[in-house]
Amino acid sequence: MLKMNQLNSPQAGMTRPTLPDDDPDLAVKTADPELAKPPMFKVVLHNDDYTPMEFVIEVLQEFFRMEHEKAVQIMLAVHTQGKATCGIFTRDIAETKSYQVNEYARECEHPLMCDIEAAD
Repeated sequence: MLKMNQLNSPQAGMTRPTLPDDDPDLAVKTADPELAKPPMFKVVLHNDDYTPMEFVIEVLQEFFRMEHEKAVQIMLAVHTQGKATCGIFTRDIAETKSYQVNEYARECEHPLMCDIEAAD
């Protein structure tokens, strides 16, 4: 049976790789992990000809916690421009908010559409 010191000898036919821990003169610096910000997504409301403006304001106040004046501004942007951004969030939050708005609109029998888009 071979002993540990015989494993590294040329007679044993095998050499053990040198590890950083084996060399006392070798300084090893551990790298700090590089953290990237998560990609952001816009939650977008789309205009339609049937959803009442008051309902859109209600959605903006309930799901996006907007003050009344801000909700009115966003609702008017949806109405005049065809769509408007309600907020910018990480993907999970944006998808959840979009789903909640769409479900609520269906429950209230409104065709309001909400989706997400990648933020620039």
